[in-house]
Amino acid sequence: MLRCIAVDDEQLVRELLEDNIRQIPFLQLVKTCRNALEAMEVLQQETIDLIFLDIQMPRLSGLHFLQSLRNPPLVILVTAYEQYALEGFNLQVVDYLLKPFSFERFLKACHRADELFRMQQKLSAPTREITDFFVNVEYTQVKIVVADIEYIEGLKDYIKIHLSSSPKPVLTRMTMKAIAEKLPAAAFVRTHKSYLVAAQKITAIRRDLVCIGEKEIPVSDFYKENINRLVNPES
Repeated sequence: MLRCIAVDDEQLVRELLEDNIRQIPFLQLVKTCRNALEAMEVLQQETIDLIFLDIQMPRLSGLHFLQSLRNPPLVILVTAYEQYALEGFNLQVVDYLLKPFSFERFLKACHRADELFRMQQKLSAPTREITDFFVNVEYTQVKIVVADIEYIEGLKDYIKIHLSSSPKPVLTRMTMKAIAEKLPAAAFVRTHKSYLVAAQKITAIRRDLVCIGEKEIPVSDFYKENINRLVNPES
C-alpha cells in the first residue's frame, strides 16, 4: 500500500485525483493539498510514499518544492505544461501526466510507481545471514552449521565439507559454485579452485599454504591475492 498525497491548486483537479486514487486498491490517500506549503507540512507529520504533484502553483512551484526535499518520496507530476517534462525527469520523477489525462493513463503511472516502490522495499530490506543449511548425503538431508565449517574441498561434481565437530568430512553431490552461493561471502576465502576456507578458522599462513591447526590447505598463485587481503586488509 502506497500512502500518497495529491497537490494541486485547482479544486476540480484535486477532486479528480482523489476519485482516481480511491479506485486503485494499492493506493491510500492521506490528504489533498492546495499548494506546496501544505504538502510540506504533511510530509513533516506523515509517512508519504507517493506525491501527485502539480507544477504551476502560487508561491512555490512543484519543481522548486521537489528540489527542496532532501529525501523525496516517489513523485508523479500532473501538469498542463509539456515543456517541463525534461526538467521533471531530471529530478527522477516516476511519470509525467499531461492534463487532461484518462484514468487508464493515470493507472499506468500508478502501476509504475508501485513497481518502483516494491523494488525499493526489496533493496532496503535487511538480508538474513544464513547460519545453517541442509545437504543430501546418501538420501538423507544432513544439517550443516556454517560456524562449524573449517574448509570445503571440491572433487569434480562432489564436495567434502570439513567440520570442526567431526573428524570425517561430509561428502555431498554439489559444485563449488553452488556451495559458495550458500555461504556468507565475507566469512570464507577461496585459496584454490578446489578449496574454500573459513577465514576465522585459519591459524597460520605460509607461502603456498594456509593452516587450520595441523591441517594444511593449498594456495594457488591465482588466489594468492585473497590471502594477501586477509593479512593486509587495508592494502
